[in-house]
Amino acid sequence: MTTAPSATAEPGQMTHREIMEALTGLLLAMFVAMLSSTVVSNALPAIVTDLQGSQTGYTWVVVATLLTMTATTPIWGKLADLFSKKLLVQVALVIFSAGSVVAAVAPNMGVLIGARAFQGLGVGGLTALVQVVIASMVSPRERGRYSGYIGAVFATATVSGPLLGGLIVDSPMGWRGCFIVGIPIAAIAFVVLQKTLHLPTIKRDVRIDYLGATLIMAGISLILVWVSLAGTNFDWISGTSAALVVGSLVLIGGALWVEARVASEPVIPLRLFRDRTTTLATAASVMIGVAMFGATVYLSQYFQLARGMSPTEAGLMSVSMVGGLLVSSIVSGRVITRTGLWKRWLVGGMLFVIAGISLLGTIDATTSLWVIGGYMALTGIGLGATMQNLVLSVQNNVAMEDLGAASSVVAMFRSIGGSAGVAALGAVLAHQVSSGVKDGITSLAKAGKISQEQLTAMEHSTGDIPKLSDLPGPIRSIYESSFGDAVGHLFLVAAPFAVVAFLCILFIKEVPLRTTNGATAPTVAESEVEAALVAAGEPADYPAFEVEGGDVRKADARRVDRR
Repeated sequence: MTTAPSATAEPGQMTHREIMEALTGLLLAMFVAMLSSTVVSNALPAIVTDLQGSQTGYTWVVVATLLTMTATTPIWGKLADLFSKKLLVQVALVIFSAGSVVAAVAPNMGVLIGARAFQGLGVGGLTALVQVVIASMVSPRERGRYSGYIGAVFATATVSGPLLGGLIVDSPMGWRGCFIVGIPIAAIAFVVLQKTLHLPTIKRDVRIDYLGATLIMAGISLILVWVSLAGTNFDWISGTSAALVVGSLVLIGGALWVEARVASEPVIPLRLFRDRTTTLATAASVMIGVAMFGATVYLSQYFQLARGMSPTEAGLMSVSMVGGLLVSSIVSGRVITRTGLWKRWLVGGMLFVIAGISLLGTIDATTSLWVIGGYMALTGIGLGATMQNLVLSVQNNVAMEDLGAASSVVAMFRSIGGSAGVAALGAVLAHQVSSGVKDGITSLAKAGKISQEQLTAMEHSTGDIPKLSDLPGPIRSIYESSFGDAVGHLFLVAAPFAVVAFLCILFIKEVPLRTTNGATAPTVAESEVEAALVAAGEPADYPAFEVEGGDVRKADARRVDRR
């Protein structure tokens, strides 16, 4: 039997109490970053109406934040390898707060979209840096015990955001209050981190790869603009699409050349991808992003449009998925800390995700809500065992000097997958709903259940989602049925992406978790020796050794005798 590492801090490391105090500020920062997206979701219709915006403006209020957040994630990660991590988190909090203030007082859609883009810079920093700081405070072996808290924050922000947003929009504050609500939380996080977070800053010569960073941001931005607007503002197969795709490929190709040949301190060190775990985890993150964000983001609309729920009721329905995620993340984290074994949780988690998403692919507008809740709980259980532990597998396998870059690469690619999934599956959803509504209304007209005037009025609007309470009963039923069937199809489309993520995870080699935050990652030979010691009942935190020509030379002769 293996034993869990001691909670006693090593010289220069933080104690458990110090970690928990600093973790409070970090989790507040993570909460405010997640809340910034979920709290606005129910306010968007009121925002666009009040500022006299168009459907394009509606899209860009979301896309602007998504673009800057995703494109700057690897840059923040690289900065974390060069500068004070605490200072960077505080800078990200200030940027987020400044963007929130401007968004709250925005007089028109243009200013609001610009403020949301600036706000996304801070969200990207918080998303990347919180994971990096936690990894710097806690060894990979101990990190599992804290991952449950991250899952709890994720769950709380996911559930409370839409509910809080709906309440704020209906209050005297109106939609502008949705941008103000996060500012006090950000201020508290800033103060708590200033008092409690004490990490050593490694001072060395700094060379920031401005050219590579610019090319990466531009390339990612173009591809996200394409997947966000194609099918709505222009056709998927069109001159505009071709220009955006070609331009993105050229920019990303240029970025790869700069990172590999020119930059002395690349934003994304390409050497990271020589490691099989990092490459496979990154690929799996893209697929999980598509499957998770691309499909589950439309569940709230399903409950409101196919089942006639209020935004508050739809938010409550997400409790089953978030509850599964919370329990799974806490249990898996604690067991991983005790045993040091993590791959089985990734494999089992992805099996749950595949099962949950496949079962959600069978739902329609008449499926029992209890059944849907069960399917959502299965999906949440799988995600809780997968998301944080996938990042853990990469953090455990890279050198400490690359920790920020490696962590942010995984987060960035998951965001890219989610962005592409939301946009592409949104286009599929719009097409299927439009087609279903047109067919249904034509059938009603033939049966004489609606007048010719009603049919004419609907001809040019069946691709939109009207206010269902204002529609005649038969037409409302068609919308609800069409939307219910279409959302089920989205999960069937997303399921193969989850299967690909599962295959990537299968080929990841399990490396025993480090018990210290050493300067370098263990080599393959070191990992094999550590695995052998663990299997033989020896504690994993044995004295240092060196590897030469395949032979292991112990630094402590007594440990050699014991073997």
